[in-house]
Amino acid sequence: MSSRYNHREVEPKWRERWAAAGIDRALSPEDAKGKKKAYVLEMFPYPSGRIHVGHSRNYTMGDVIARFRRSNGYNVLHPMGWDAFGLPAENAAMERGIHPKGWTYDNIAAMREQLKLLGLAIDWSREIATCDAAYYKHQQAMFLAFWKKGLVYRKKQKVNWDPVDNTVLANEQVVDGKGWRSGAPVETRELEQWMFKVTAYADDLLAALEKLEKWPDKVRLMQTNWIGKSQGAKIWWDIVDAPSFLAQTPAGEPCHTRDPIEVYTTRPDTLFGASFLALAPDHPLTKAIAEHNPEVAKFVEQCAQLGTSEADIEKAPKFGVDLGVRVRHPFDPDWILPVWGANFVLSTYGTGAIFASPAGDQRDLDFANKYKLPFKPVVLPPGADAATYKIDKDAFTEDGTIYNSKFLDGLSTRDAIKAAIAELVKREAGEATTQWRLRDWGVSRQRYWGCPIPAIHCATCGVVPAPEESLPIALPEDVTFDKDKPGNPLDRHPTWKHTTCPQCKGAATRETDTLDTFVDSSWYFARFTDAKNADAPFDKTLAGYWLPVDQYVGGVEHAVLHLLYARFFTRGMRDCGFLEGPADGEPFRSLFTQGMVVHETYKSQAGAWLLPEETDIKEGKRVDLKTGSAVEVGAIEKMSKSKKNVVDLDAFVTDFGADVARWFVLSDSPPERDVEWTASGVRGSWGYVQRVWSLTEAHGRPAPKPGDAAPASANAGEALALRQLAHRAIQSVTDDIENFRFNVAVARGYELVNAIAKLKGDDEGAVFARGEALRILAQLISPFMPHLAEECWETLGGEGFVATAPWPVADPALAARNTVTLPIQVNGKKRAEIEAPKGAAEADIRELALQHSAVKPFLEGVTVRKVIVVPDRIVNIVAS
Repeated sequence: MSSRYNHREVEPKWRERWAAAGIDRALSPEDAKGKKKAYVLEMFPYPSGRIHVGHSRNYTMGDVIARFRRSNGYNVLHPMGWDAFGLPAENAAMERGIHPKGWTYDNIAAMREQLKLLGLAIDWSREIATCDAAYYKHQQAMFLAFWKKGLVYRKKQKVNWDPVDNTVLANEQVVDGKGWRSGAPVETRELEQWMFKVTAYADDLLAALEKLEKWPDKVRLMQTNWIGKSQGAKIWWDIVDAPSFLAQTPAGEPCHTRDPIEVYTTRPDTLFGASFLALAPDHPLTKAIAEHNPEVAKFVEQCAQLGTSEADIEKAPKFGVDLGVRVRHPFDPDWILPVWGANFVLSTYGTGAIFASPAGDQRDLDFANKYKLPFKPVVLPPGADAATYKIDKDAFTEDGTIYNSKFLDGLSTRDAIKAAIAELVKREAGEATTQWRLRDWGVSRQRYWGCPIPAIHCATCGVVPAPEESLPIALPEDVTFDKDKPGNPLDRHPTWKHTTCPQCKGAATRETDTLDTFVDSSWYFARFTDAKNADAPFDKTLAGYWLPVDQYVGGVEHAVLHLLYARFFTRGMRDCGFLEGPADGEPFRSLFTQGMVVHETYKSQAGAWLLPEETDIKEGKRVDLKTGSAVEVGAIEKMSKSKKNVVDLDAFVTDFGADVARWFVLSDSPPERDVEWTASGVRGSWGYVQRVWSLTEAHGRPAPKPGDAAPASANAGEALALRQLAHRAIQSVTDDIENFRFNVAVARGYELVNAIAKLKGDDEGAVFARGEALRILAQLISPFMPHLAEECWETLGGEGFVATAPWPVADPALAARNTVTLPIQVNGKKRAEIEAPKGAAEADIRELALQHSAVKPFLEGVTVRKVIVVPDRIVNIVAS
């Protein structure tokens, strides 16, 4: 009788043995000659505290690929690090009276041990933390090189400003118009910011997306839209009337009454539908009028209370103010239009001015209806009648035929765009041009816990680079965090910011802004290639060998900014001499964005969120274990600490083992979709582990090795059927892992175990077939359940570690299928399936299909007109 599998003893034993043998360490290029390289990486975590089982899916997926590649003979790099700078550490410092550094490193230590519990095949010798000066020293050096190359500059920039925390907030940190931590209404301010010139690579970043064939289409589309290349026209609208105070501009300076208003548009075909011009709140003309007009000043102030993100502006109610300016239409000198200030116009896109054609744009239409501004439709939908067609509340934004537009009438929208631009050029009222939605990256953050920017402010010399020999410019540790003194502690440090100008040697101050944490994660993958190099970010040869990352795994929430900035950074590092490759500047060859682990949410009657273990099912109802009262079962959502619908990883591993967690998160759903964590699913995974172990232990003897001759009785009957299934499983699981069909591979594992259990008897053929199948099973589940696989491998007499054993190769003769499954359709609808020999005669297939018990009911009372047999594919019966 077999013993119960004891994961509490087995799992630590194998982790210790793997570590002692160093099997997870990547080889040097010299030691790996003859091997292909495989760089597998999951997006590294922020050390915010404890890991729950929801986090395990991302790392398990990467681990399956890393282990699979190693078994297939690759030199595998599979590292781990910590995205360790950021605002939460400062918040913890203020709330708990501790230092961000201590809080961060304590979390790293805890999370490292939790990740090790999962049995991940990580090369821990390459571990990095972005808050370590040994890391950000090189980031500062790259910043200086980018600066010298023209990829870094300073600029006044509109920012989200939290007036309570006294800091710039990223768009993602503005929630419903308020600071995510303080809850204060966010203001819009103009501040001098450090910028990375991402737009220098705009064309390349866009064009290269077509070559990223192993990226999800949705991610490439998101990046394409974010870069936002658009071709259209610049149009100059002559001012014919304006407030008198604007005419006071001195001669020789830009004058808002002399200079036309420049508008960029992608739809010059709709010019004859123009209703008004709209300017951004911070357009120079709007601001000039606001200085003299209280109503316009109030409008500008209201807009400043909104966030700067497009999402915030899009959600806000549309409002504006008549600026008292009038312009002449470029195609009709007698057509005069009003100019408004509008909150939905962005100064960061185009020229900060638009012409509104309300019938073809929903925002323009909402605005025109609100302020009762006249408009007319100029694009006729297919099939519409020009005499009766009207636009009321819904704009028509698709292509159509131009009408109500004089010389453009009858043209398609695409042809009309070209014709309108040609006319603008002819009249010297505009020109064809290309615009980009992509903007340069503002990286200044008024925070302590970040990488110091290596710049020095001198009253004489201006802003100058810090000397490279002074790096790292390390953060001072003797800072204070006081709720009564918000803002950047570096600003009020008594000594750290005071220094000497490297040029004139006079008194100067350090830059107290720190870098956006997205910078830290924009090159960490390159540091992993040579993580302990003290003299350079990494050795060029080593980086050239390992990069690009062959498989990158992470959440789709990082599909735009992180990936875009990493792509920018790789190009910058290449052009500044840090990298010799990859030549195309792409850091990640293949990308996979995994789904989340989701769980029911629970609330007590008092309205507090409850952990799953704080509830139980009693008499068919879920109750609060503390009070015994009924629990409100809420939506199934992504596991999150805030809603407490998490399963603690340590507790789960103690109760069930890491392999059960790994197997379950990959089992029930395609990896790109969410998987729901359920007690029944966990029990199923736990039962599978016990069954695999029971069958292995019950075998009671070494398994045959690959290449061992099978006895004749192993090639007949049920023994042969098991061998065939096992070798087909090799083919299937291999293909499933290659194509991220982990849930299908798991299903093959269940299927193989069922087949092994069905083969009875201890004759020579059955013993051989069973032993071979169990050995194959141990190898196939090894990437998924490495601890159990090792225990089974050892029990079956396997040599060394199953983790380093060559991946099994299917015997083509055994894996070949001699039968095919043919679907049977009746009048185009599938009604049954038949199993038939490959290449069977059409007459035989027709007879099998017509006599099938599931098909006969659909043929009663009708006449079979035709039976179409597509050999080895399908049978279609036509009857009436």
